[in-house]
Amino acid sequence: MAKKPRNRRGAGPAPASQAPAGAPASTAQLTAPSAARKAYYPGQGFGLPEHGPGSVAGMPRRLLALLIDWLLSMLIAYWLTHSQFWTIAVFAVEVYVLTATTGFTVGKRLVGIRTIRTSGGMVGFWWALVRTAILLTVVPPLLTDRDLRGLHDRASDTIVIRV
Repeated sequence: MAKKPRNRRGAGPAPASQAPAGAPASTAQLTAPSAARKAYYPGQGFGLPEHGPGSVAGMPRRLLALLIDWLLSMLIAYWLTHSQFWTIAVFAVEVYVLTATTGFTVGKRLVGIRTIRTSGGMVGFWWALVRTAILLTVVPPLLTDRDLRGLHDRASDTIVIRV
């Protein structure tokens, strides 16, 4: 009497790799996943593309833009006051004014990202003020959702996209 092939757990039918020659392979392994099961990507809920211009900006670009803006603010503060004490004030003014009027800061422009409202419009002065005030507290921007929006973005209904 021949022994019946077993899977790794010792029960049930043999896996497709151990199936007798000429037996059909399992169709579950050969079909592509359905469109409904496709992995969620940042910005999908807002109708943004997965890649390229208009897609959600990744964290490395955002951090580089933040570093550029901070260094520029340090240089301006030191040039104006011969002290780095005013760096945070210069940074706050730069981020507030430029985000409200253009959606770009100097750093964001250089790395190719922009802040917009989730409806697609400009941020505006009120929401830029809310966003900047929360940004200056440091921790909330690090707490992101699956669309890579920090608490400052969620509070002001904004999102950072690639240009």
